[in-house]
Amino acid sequence: MIPVNEPLMAKNTLKYVTDCIKTNWISSAGKYITTFEENFARFLGTKHAVTTTSGTTALHLALESLGIGPEDEVIVPDLTMIAVPYAVLYTGAKPVFIDVDPDIFNINPEKVREFLESQCEYNPKSKKTINKNTGRFVKAILPVHLYGHCCPMDDVSAIAEEFNLFIVEDAAEAHGALYYSQKNKGEAFYAGTMGDAGCFSFYANKIITTGEGGMMVTENDSIADKARRLKDLAHSTEKRFLHTELAFNYRMTNLQAAVGVSMLEEIDRFIGIKRKMAAAYDERLQDVEGLRLPEEKHWAKNVYWMYAVVVEEAFGKPRDMLMAALKEEGIDTRSFFIPAHRQFVFLRDWESFDQNFPVSNGLSEKGFYLPSGLALTEEQIDTVCAAVKKIRSKT
Repeated sequence: MIPVNEPLMAKNTLKYVTDCIKTNWISSAGKYITTFEENFARFLGTKHAVTTTSGTTALHLALESLGIGPEDEVIVPDLTMIAVPYAVLYTGAKPVFIDVDPDIFNINPEKVREFLESQCEYNPKSKKTINKNTGRFVKAILPVHLYGHCCPMDDVSAIAEEFNLFIVEDAAEAHGALYYSQKNKGEAFYAGTMGDAGCFSFYANKIITTGEGGMMVTENDSIADKARRLKDLAHSTEKRFLHTELAFNYRMTNLQAAVGVSMLEEIDRFIGIKRKMAAAYDERLQDVEGLRLPEEKHWAKNVYWMYAVVVEEAFGKPRDMLMAALKEEGIDTRSFFIPAHRQFVFLRDWESFDQNFPVSNGLSEKGFYLPSGLALTEEQIDTVCAAVKKIRSKT
């Protein structure tokens, strides 16, 4: 079976993890925690980086550090991993789902503006935006750089500035992805560095992995200080085991950080592998009718965390049938996320809301990704593409 995503470990991983074990620094203190945070911040060009236990907890920590709470709402894309709206719920706030762009699958800024202008009111005196339907304050936009391609952050930033909203970027799937800002004369910014805070996941299938783990980055000293306090149970600065507020245990271990340090050393090589993989798929699949391949906008550098394709009617078989046929050929795949508005945790009568999310619904029904791991070989790509073409030819 060709796996959908198989990690590729860095050359120094075993060396650094062995050092942790030999020195007995295996828990949430040790030199690799500090080194990982400092090196990650240096790579992105940010002032602060704070390790966490997962991308989910990084998101929660960022929202809590910004003061998001039960009276608030946070704008999120409808097509995303469930951890994104969950992190909003953990604060007591409510996620507001917005449909996505059909080309790059990320939150659609035009739809964000439509929601804010039609359902909300900005008070210039208080500098707060209120949802007139719910009475809650709209406090933040949470753009997700899905599958490795950046959101159109100039548009997102303009909306956030106009309505005085925080921006918390989810760059869990976009390590090293670049956005070329037209507002800043084409200057390149890494995904996760363009908002008030950026969040990353280091799950095993990510470009940089620590097995499980995450990171929150920010330029803001007070946000970073609060995040560090909240992730470690909010011990008082005057006396340990005297706790100043409700907080969390979101500490990464030194063992995990050691893996992260080794992986980060080779991030440029890993991104190169991902882009070479995408180019190989593009070359072999470009003439397959009915298979829409992933795009790369001129203002972005896609890191192709997953090679995400959409099966159109012209392919001759629906997505699920193609995935089942690939499974019989020994090729593992994954479908796109189920839209957030359809998740039972939010709303059981979702059918009445479907008309608000035609793009995310369509992508969820037609989209899937091919094997895309760092360990994927050229021969395996050939096998996958040959299988897709064979299945297409039998329509």
